[in-house]
Amino acid sequence: MTRVHTGCVQGVHAVCLLFWGALGVAADPISLDDFVDADPAQARIGQLLFYDKILSGNRNISCGTCHHHDHAGGDGLSLGIGEGGTGVGPDRTIGDIRKRVPRNAPALWNLGHNSVDVLFHDGRLEVSDQFGNGFDSPAEEWLPQGLDNIVAAQALFPLTAQFEMAGNPGENDIAGATHDRIDAAWPILAARIRAEPDYVRMFTQAFETVDEPLDITIVEIGNALGAFITSEWQSFDSPYDAWLTGTPLPDDAERGRALFFGEARCAACHSGPLFTDQGFHALGLPAFGPGRTRTFDKMPRDVGRMGETDLLSDAYRFRTPSLRNVALTAPYGHNGAYPTLRDMIRHHADPTAARAAWTPAMAALPVTDRFLGVDFVIQQDAREMARQSAVLDINPVALSDAEITDIEAFLHSLTGATADTRPLGRPDVVPSGLPVD
Repeated sequence: MTRVHTGCVQGVHAVCLLFWGALGVAADPISLDDFVDADPAQARIGQLLFYDKILSGNRNISCGTCHHHDHAGGDGLSLGIGEGGTGVGPDRTIGDIRKRVPRNAPALWNLGHNSVDVLFHDGRLEVSDQFGNGFDSPAEEWLPQGLDNIVAAQALFPLTAQFEMAGNPGENDIAGATHDRIDAAWPILAARIRAEPDYVRMFTQAFETVDEPLDITIVEIGNALGAFITSEWQSFDSPYDAWLTGTPLPDDAERGRALFFGEARCAACHSGPLFTDQGFHALGLPAFGPGRTRTFDKMPRDVGRMGETDLLSDAYRFRTPSLRNVALTAPYGHNGAYPTLRDMIRHHADPTAARAAWTPAMAALPVTDRFLGVDFVIQQDAREMARQSAVLDINPVALSDAEITDIEAFLHSLTGATADTRPLGRPDVVPSGLPVD
């Protein structure tokens, strides 16, 4: 089978549809050779760091809090409850947070695949030589050299995010340093790790660059986290993978596969081995939440890719997510607008009608009086709603209830047989002695 790619979205060409319908596959089968290398000893350190709250400003949240093993690498919420919250997953409570995390916590499946060269919903981290460190990122030239891959680089940014892990100015030295300059907090975090003898011992054994505690920098921390994420969340043993090598799918999933690659046009964007073109598209999802506000734009809206590029042509466009294990990672959309796969399929089939029928009750948002005036206020701005409605990159397609059911069955066939059995899993304890979520 030959790897294929298409950019057909709005105004999709008939030839493109015939091509996808005839071929009916996304790519060659995936193998371990398609992933970046990860040292097992470094991954073991990364597992502990991933769940260790020592990397947060107030020592009260870890990477694993919002990307938990019990929730398939996510948190089960539409918009995350970051620094200041309590608990895990849909049961996490608001606590003392000042603001919801403005976007849905993305799943981590197969981020170590060699095809991945852009991350975050708005693509603000990309593989690039622009700044001489291998990446175009929010840290620009201040991102240190030596990070092994894009996942190692990505792991550093939640640590500096106020509402995710850093905390609020005045609360701790991490938050204060981050507000001075994005890279100023990383040496402080590295010093915390160097103060833990167990971490020092493991880093010294696992990294050739580390001979003494002072050799442990944010680069080694990022590379350990990257080694864990890229190896822990590999998944390519689904019924669809078996189909690629000759095992038939169940009848309903087979009908859904034919629709996915054919008349339903799903593969126009969800293409390639991970079922993503890594591009940016406007789906016209219902708007809510605090928005990803910018210094000069305090409206509670999320302009998507435009927030990174400042190009009007990128407004309200978000990165195409991978669909592998998608049945495990509800809710769906960059803001978690839809609670089920069926709801999301219906939206793709008729975005305008689905958006009009959407209700706030569909969002998984733990209720608090503090945010009642914020969560849905953007929907009262008629001009902003008109702007968002006007940008749409998918054309409606008529799908019957039975066809939606079949596509849903196909998406379930993308769930790995061992998706719930991870190599390392969640540790019971971490070197800092802080509680593990």
